[in-house]
Amino acid sequence: MSWLTGQVALVTGGAAGIGLAVVERFLAEGACVGVLDRSEGDLATIGNADGRLIAVTGDVTSYADNVMAVRETVDAFGKLDVFVGNAGIFDYFAPLVGFDGADLSSAFDEIFAVNVKGYLLGARAAVPELLKSDGPSMIFTVSNSGFYAAGGGPLYTASKHAVVGVVRELAYELAPKIRVNGVAPGGTVTGLRGIEDLGQGQDVLSSVPGIADIMSTTNPLQYAQQPADHAGLYLLLASADNSRAVTGVVINSDGGLGVRGLNQPSGGTELATGAMRIDVGST
Repeated sequence: MSWLTGQVALVTGGAAGIGLAVVERFLAEGACVGVLDRSEGDLATIGNADGRLIAVTGDVTSYADNVMAVRETVDAFGKLDVFVGNAGIFDYFAPLVGFDGADLSSAFDEIFAVNVKGYLLGARAAVPELLKSDGPSMIFTVSNSGFYAAGGGPLYTASKHAVVGVVRELAYELAPKIRVNGVAPGGTVTGLRGIEDLGQGQDVLSSVPGIADIMSTTNPLQYAQQPADHAGLYLLLASADNSRAVTGVVINSDGGLGVRGLNQPSGGTELATGAMRIDVGST
């Protein structure tokens, strides 16, 4: 049996990037999925997945739109078992001293409205239906910027640190009924867009020249991650059968940023090329 057979999930920001990869993985594992996004995006490439997928066009910063997404998902599939808060925007590394006071204030409001308030509004809208489920789960997309500096500018980094707090607080408040966890992807080649108030609304992260090379040099695995690389962790956390005792946890999926130390790791590379000799001793 697939891990999510008979389960129903709602994913915000599920029309592209990591959200779309999660939607595709959930569908492959037997779930029915509702998606809340500003546009249907790449969902057209999936089709209706034999009637197991619906798209709701709306704004995650609107409580009414989050309620609408929950209602339409439940109307279509009869219940809600999993809520995934994933919609987000980026600040494209805009530094503090690059702002004047007015720009900083408006940009802060915009990024926190999507990256933090949007998660809380979605969670609040989902709670009544999740409480009816047997083994419900909430999962939030964090980021390596929820733990480390230089994964974005101060606005993005602050917003993702805030999401870590959201995960922990909601895990406490909603226990023992609802499990709440997060996934913290590292640098991933996606269509993540920027802050509209800064003129970044049409910027796409994956279009930055050399972005994959930049990402691959920052983690010990020397790998630029793709959206599908993270989807299995959302699947694990969504499945009550496979993560029943897990709550209040953020799983880092970042190529090992936490162990990169002060120097670039080279042992694995040298082993692979034969430059490092291993003395296995005598038997």
